[in-house]
Amino acid sequence: MVKDDTHLYLRDLYDHVIQVIDTVESYRDIAGGMRDTYLTAVSNKMNEVMKVLTIIATIFIPLTFIAGIYGMNFRHMPELGWTYAYPAVLVLMLLVLLSMLGYFRFKKWF
Repeated sequence: MVKDDTHLYLRDLYDHVIQVIDTVESYRDIAGGMRDTYLTAVSNKMNEVMKVLTIIATIFIPLTFIAGIYGMNFRHMPELGWTYAYPAVLVLMLLVLLSMLGYFRFKKWF
């Protein structure tokens, strides 16, 4: 037993509530899109940092291996008696470094 004036008022109120709900949903979608954009930007930045760290690690692993081999104290290493062993190992390490940098540059990784 609702009066016609009250029924008209409730119908108008219903329309306003529907408009507010639509506005809130559109703002929620916009906020979700902004959050996704931010997370994508953060993820891309982290991927760039990880790429640089991976390249640095990849360069230093073989150099560390070579330094580890020649850092061992063995009596019967033929290179130990050779006069130019130290410069030869340094040149070998430089060649490994330059070849890896060249490969990374060729692949356009940096």
